Amino acid sequence: MKTLYKKKLADVWEISKTNEQPEWVKQAFAKNYLRWTTDNRLVVLMSALEPSVITNIKFGMVGSVGGGFAGYAMYSVGDIGDFLDATNHKIVSKKRFHKQYVIQG
Repeated sequence: MKTLYKKKLADVWEISKTNEQPEWVKQAFAKNYLRWTTDNRLVVLMSALEPSVITNIKFGMVGSVGGGFAGYAMYSVGDIGDFLDATNHKIVSKKRFHKQYVIQG
């Protein structure tokens, strides 16, 4: 879904096994950037989700996926009901999402 976070557009998905997945989520699962654990938690390779050149330079990202990433949290884990903010590379709780994000349209 499209949202506003700090007055800037952000692509966000509510983590779920049953709700509709936007195309970027489907592609991330297909490339194994997203995967489910046996206890229904979502493992996210954050460095692969819509990496921004500015963000990568800021954090000194070097190498290829799986290679040397300096200062980058490579994997994050989210629970069903949390929100994956691909634009800002973070997982947000439902409570924090409803306080800090504005859903568009």
